[in-house]
Amino acid sequence: MAKKTIMDKLVSLSKRRGIVFQSSEIYGGINSCWDYGPVGVELKRNIKEFWWRSMVFWRNDIEGLDASIIMHPKVWEASGHVESFTDPMVDCKQCKRRFRADEIEGDRCPVCGGELTEARQFNLMFKTFMGPVEDETNTIYLRPETAQGIYVNFLNVQKSSRQKIPFGIAQIGKAFRNEITPGNFIFRTREFEQMEMQYFVKPGTDEEFFEKWKATRMAWYGELGIRPQKLRFHQHGPDELAHYAKAAFDIEYEFPFGWKELEGIHNRTDFDLSRHQQFSGKDLTYFDDQTHERYIPYVIETSAGVDRTLLTVLADAYREEEIKGETRVVLKMNPKISPVKVAVFPLVKKDGMPEVALKIAADLRKKYKVFYDVSGAIGRRYRRQDEIGTPFCVTVDSQTLQDQTVTVRERDSMAQVRVASAKLREYFRDKLEF
Repeated sequence: MAKKTIMDKLVSLSKRRGIVFQSSEIYGGINSCWDYGPVGVELKRNIKEFWWRSMVFWRNDIEGLDASIIMHPKVWEASGHVESFTDPMVDCKQCKRRFRADEIEGDRCPVCGGELTEARQFNLMFKTFMGPVEDETNTIYLRPETAQGIYVNFLNVQKSSRQKIPFGIAQIGKAFRNEITPGNFIFRTREFEQMEMQYFVKPGTDEEFFEKWKATRMAWYGELGIRPQKLRFHQHGPDELAHYAKAAFDIEYEFPFGWKELEGIHNRTDFDLSRHQQFSGKDLTYFDDQTHERYIPYVIETSAGVDRTLLTVLADAYREEEIKGETRVVLKMNPKISPVKVAVFPLVKKDGMPEVALKIAADLRKKYKVFYDVSGAIGRRYRRQDEIGTPFCVTVDSQTLQDQTVTVRERDSMAQVRVASAKLREYFRDKLEF
């Protein structure tokens, strides 16, 4: 399939099957804003849950946090966002379209050929006002990243959790950037969700932990089910490094539109805590009671986008297969993050089969997201579940009424086995649970 065709099909599938909708669609939509439908919201929740378990539940050196979206405006001065969180922008004098200057070749509009304005810097933060008076003294910002909420809470978390360095703080939350050229579906949006972890280490040990987190985060995508041949590291060169970074690598995925950043891993040195100590006047140093040293920790950051990860899962899982002269569209994603875990069907709408199927579905719902479907031929019902990545379908048939076994059909192989209805939760446990 042509790469553009794959993206077109993913967008179409996402709308048709309730994964992602255009925001405010009945009003013509709003550019680069998206709503997650019944299937998409479950997939998104499962991705976040897997990340959270990997970072917080299954480790003893990382604590969780949920910081406010609205923060004191001084935070963004200390972080450098007010001064330098900008992109160069040009406008077409003829069609009025806006472009990032570093993405334009020549001095003419790539759409209409019109003359472009001189490049000027455009701050990517969304501004608003707090309180009834809209003036500069009441200006606040919607956060462009979640990391700063972690830095300003460093000592709060460290002291309340009694953690000792090295340790990390993890957070999942919304961030907002007034991107000039968003696009590629949900890859680059103005409102997005981040999964970030800041790991605080003793200066001098930072390079060791940086390498460890590179390996850990790359391995996580394998556990998520992403094909390893579609992943690679990209090292930031001297002209790409942020001013605060000692080293930076991106984990990139080969999307249909090319190799693009999926997650950033950065050695941020002591820049962030030092700046917040300077601007706030508060002591943000850490005292090591073993060595009796006091220092400002270095920070190793891992920063991933939920929306971008979800798009990666969709793109990596999408398959088209020829089955008996027909095309089967299937999302072969990791069953543990599939939005619907089990679909339950009565073979026909009579002979007591719907009643048995409804009872099975109710029992499975105590543990899993279950979809019950009674309409259409059984093959068509299977296909609908394939398109949203449902790993197992349970069918109640005439044999069920005789021996209380059901047909369990597996998504990827389409193999079918008989399983006692009373043993279904046990059968699915290792296959579906984190």
